[in-house]
This record gives sequence, structure tokens and C-alpha cells, in this order.
Amino acid sequence: MALTLTPEMILVLGLVCFTMVMLVLEWVRADMVALLVVVVIGLTGLIPSEKVFQGFAGNAVIAIIAIMIMGAGLDRAGVLGLTAQFVMRMARGKESRLGLVINSVTSLFSAVIPSQALAALMIPVTSRLSARTGVPISRLLLPMAFCILTATNTTLIANSPLIVLNDLIASANANLPPGAQTVPKFGLFSVTPVGLALAVAGVLFFYLYTSKLLPEREDERQKVTPGRTESYFAETYGIVGETAELTVTAESPLVGMSIGEVEQLHGAPLILAIKSGNEARMAPPADQVIWVGSVLGVLGPREELNRFANNQLCRVSPRMRQLGELFNPTRAGISEAVIPPSSRFLKQSVGELRLRKRYGISVLAVTRGDQVYRDDLRSVSLRTGDTLVLHSSWKALQDASEDKDLVVVTDIPREEQRPNKIWQAVGFFLLAKGLALFTNLDLSIAMMTGAIGMLLSGVLNMDEAYKAVNWKTIFVTACLIPLGWSMDSTGTAAWLAQEVLLHLGHASPWILQLSLAILTLLFSQVMSNVGATVMMVPVAISVAVATGGNPSAYALIVAVSSSNTFLLSSGHPALMMVTGPGDYSSRDFLRAGVPLTFIVLAITLVAINLMYR
Repeated sequence: MALTLTPEMILVLGLVCFTMVMLVLEWVRADMVALLVVVVIGLTGLIPSEKVFQGFAGNAVIAIIAIMIMGAGLDRAGVLGLTAQFVMRMARGKESRLGLVINSVTSLFSAVIPSQALAALMIPVTSRLSARTGVPISRLLLPMAFCILTATNTTLIANSPLIVLNDLIASANANLPPGAQTVPKFGLFSVTPVGLALAVAGVLFFYLYTSKLLPEREDERQKVTPGRTESYFAETYGIVGETAELTVTAESPLVGMSIGEVEQLHGAPLILAIKSGNEARMAPPADQVIWVGSVLGVLGPREELNRFANNQLCRVSPRMRQLGELFNPTRAGISEAVIPPSSRFLKQSVGELRLRKRYGISVLAVTRGDQVYRDDLRSVSLRTGDTLVLHSSWKALQDASEDKDLVVVTDIPREEQRPNKIWQAVGFFLLAKGLALFTNLDLSIAMMTGAIGMLLSGVLNMDEAYKAVNWKTIFVTACLIPLGWSMDSTGTAAWLAQEVLLHLGHASPWILQLSLAILTLLFSQVMSNVGATVMMVPVAISVAVATGGNPSAYALIVAVSSSNTFLLSSGHPALMMVTGPGDYSSRDFLRAGVPLTFIVLAITLVAINLMYR
């Protein structure tokens, strides 16, 4: 009997459309949109009230939290640092070999570390390797990010859509028509054959075609090392000049003025440090007052520095006599950092962040695509993918990046904090995988066992564990899962499947699967891959049940296709994070993304059908 639209179905479809539009336009934060949707579901009774917030306690969400903590533990213990050393030894400075090793190692980590977190960890590693080998970073970052996405389907550990899949299957089983066979849940390595095929395809694709897909362009980024930054930042951002000390005399009009007021003066240089009395500090806050005898560490062209010093009655010294220790390249310098999609800095102006007062960091420029902001920086509102040019001590920069609001791109001196805990980190991670593979424990319990082990053994402390969790991702995932449940419970998924079959009812199973895969990957280009999975999996299962297909195969095709997001830089957080540092254009993404999209699509359909034939 044909299904007809009910008010409940119309409401669910309205929520789906609202969610898609808001995630695309970004008028409201994604986590707030998801929370609003789940509250509306509760108010309208689309699912029982006791289930409305069960997404927060679901296996998927708990497993994702544990995996994020373990990923931070591996990084804290120095696994990524050892990885960089390994890649250097294996590549031996050759570009083709370097790209192959980076992409292979990234694919390996992508099976166990969430893609956004892995991108944040690998961008500095790749930058370090670029700086030490002279290979342009633009030839390394895009392939690295794409390989994260091709390999993320290797296990159920690191891919949020695959982790959510079992919760969606449980909901679908509860609403199957009488006599229909329940859909079995997926194991930890159920998807591994498909994931390995995609991972190998991604690595080979860029090994064979990187030189053709990413043409050689002049790239100064490999010069961005702690001791050699001037030429790159001068050419890229127009930050020119040299450092000098200005000593404020008793006759200077600067006496009694604040740093912020001085910076508004005509011809004022960049003020990077100050020494008043015996106290010296980097990045003085805007409200710090200048007194007689204060020494300013400034940056600018020599002629402009001399002119400003003469006008303001200051003594200028090109040698850093009193502030030399602060400007030692082993302790401080200029760096680049990217704003990730999960940053709390988004939609805030540089002035509102008060980075100088909070961390001791000066913002020298902001770049967004081809546009570089150097003037009136305090009013620039930050967006995802913006690249900041910073001056600070390396320690201050590391402290600021601990909160995951910045991803440091520049190769800076860094000591791993707990290299003596590496065996504990690796041991508890392997324990978690073993429990998930060889026992009947839920994935959430197995992964949380590894996370707790790292905490108890001192690999991480609780504060670091809280910082490791991307709470925006957690809220979006936990709140969108009930939307998938409501699609099942109200019959919306079955109605959508009926409409699909009305137009494609006589098509072969391959055409049906291809249509579902293409719809999913298109949705994933403009909204989160978790959102696309939540919306499409119930429909895919309903289509499979109605046509006599294998629901597991159809559901898996949708979940894997949600990571096939190579066409736009905005399609995935990992891609957004490499766009600025790699200086990539939309054409670069299309040139590499279009053929890779078709390759991934073909392998997904063939491999999954071979698994479930």
C-alpha cells in the first residue's frame, strides 16, 4: 500500500531542509542548529521524550570522545615527531618519494585518528618536512589531506559517519516492516577491505599524477624556518624591515601613552616587545603604558624607523642589546597559523581576541584567499581557513595552540612534552583496538578503556583530555542522530524511498546504489558528512528493503560516500585547513578532486558489492 505524507513526515522533512540550509549558509553555528533541531523533535513528540537526548549517551558519541582523547595522547607522547623522523629517513629528500611516504603514513594514521584532528597534527609535520627538504609545501598538503579522506574508511575507529552507522541501523531495525530481516551491526574491521582499496587508490593516484595535477609554482614556504623567515613574509604579506630598539627619552611625546595609542600614530612601526624597568615581555597589550626609559622592540624598514624615532624623540639602536634574548630565533620569531573549523575564534575580530594580553602573541597580518589584511587588523573578523601571521615566543605559541583554536603551520622548535610515555600511549591504544576486535564489548567501552589507561598512566591529564575533545563535533553528532531516528519512526525514510523507486523502480541495483552514493556525496559537499549520513542511511535501508537488496551494502555505500568530498575546499574541515597554507585555489581542488571523486565512487560500489554478493 502506497504511503501518504502525514503531518509528522512533513515536519521531519522541514527539519531536514532547515538543517541543510543552515549548515550551508552558516548563519548560525552548526552545533546550535543541531541543538535547536533536537529540541524541536522533543517538543513535537516525533520520538519518545526519553530518547531525545540519548544521542549524547550513545555508543557513537562516547566512542568518538574516547578516540579524540587517545589521538591527543599519541601526539603528546611524541608519536607524530617520530613519524616525521621516519618520513625523512624513508624519503631521502626526493620529492616523489617524500609525497609517497607522507601520504602512506597519513593513510595509516587516518584509520585510527579522526580526520580533522589528524590534519591539525600533520600540517606542522608536513611543513617541517617541506622546510628541511626544499620541496614546496603546495605539492604536499593537498595530497596529504585527500589521502586522509580516502583512508578514513579503513576502520570504524576514526570515521564519525561509520561510527554513527550502527546507531542508525539499530533505529532502522526497530521500524522495519513485518517479516523483514534485521540489519546486522558492523564490526570494527567490517569495512576494512573497502577502506584499504580506497587508501591504496588515493596514495597511488597522487604518486602517479601529483606533478600533473599540481603544477610547479614558485613557493617560498619551504624557507619558513625559525631562522629564515624574512624573505617569505616580506614577499607574501608585505611585512618588510628589520627589528630595532627604540628607547623612550624624557622629552618624548610617547611618555604616558598606551601601546594602542602609539600604534595609531602615523608611520608607527609594529611594536613586538617592551621593556619597562626590569620587566620585559613580548607582544605588549594595547593598554600598557609607556614611561621614560621604556625600550620598544619594533619591526619596520630602517628609514621609517629612523623617521619615527626622530619625530617622537626616541633613541634608535639597530642592535638588540636589551631585548636580544626575547628575539633569539631559538626562542621567538614570526610564524603562520590557520583557523580550523572548530576554533572558538571564528566570527570574532582580532581585537576582541586580545591575543597579546592572553598569550603574548602579536598578529601582524591576516590572509584570506588572495586578500591580505595588514591595516586596521583589530577590526578583521576571522573565518575558517584564515591564515594568521604571528610574532611571539615559541612557548607562547605552543600554549595558544593547546586549545586547538590555532593550527601552527610554521616549523618551530618544539620539544615533545612526554616522550617517556610513548610506550604507555601506544600500549593502551593497541589494548583498545584489541578489545574492540577480539571481544564482544561495544566500541565505546573498548575505546574508553584505552583513553582511561592513557589518563591513569600520565600520558595526558584530565584538563588536556577535555581540550582534546572537539565539543562542536560531539554536539552536532549527538543532536543529529535523533533526526535519523525520527526519519525511521515517522515513516519519512520509507516515503522517500517510495518516491525514489517511483522514478527509478525499474532501474538495476547498480543504478539505485549509484544514485544514493551521488546524492550522499553532493550533500556532504555542502554540509557535514555526519549530517549527510544521518539523512541518507534510513532512505538507503528503506530502498534496499523495498527492492530486495542487501540493506547492509546500501547503508555502507552511503556512509563511505559521505567522505567523498574532494570537489570544494569547504567540503571537509581537513581541506579547509590546508587551503591557506598551501595557497590552493578552487581550480586546484577541481583539478585533483574531479578524477579522484569518480575513482572513489567506482571503487566504493564495486568493492562493497563484492563483499555482499
